[in-house]
Amino acid sequence: MIRKADAVSADKETVYNRIPVLRAERGVSRRDLAVALGVHYQTVGYLERGEYSPSLHLALRIAEYFEVPVEVVFSLKPFPRIGDTS
Repeated sequence: MIRKADAVSADKETVYNRIPVLRAERGVSRRDLAVALGVHYQTVGYLERGEYSPSLHLALRIAEYFEVPVEVVFSLKPFPRIGDTS
């Protein structure tokens, strides 16, 4: 049984990202991004699916790669869905 406090603390550790959106906008494959970052291509997949939270260093490198502020790529709250006006 998961206690409410455990569920809340686990949720606080979730890092949401827009890596797939940024890759699609720029026509960058997972493999290309991985090569540019010096990580395994599966790491990019783990990041995109939220199975792995990046180190601060990696998060900053990803933001630098896409030439956007880190807050555009990562958030502690879910990003609004594209086209959601509410």
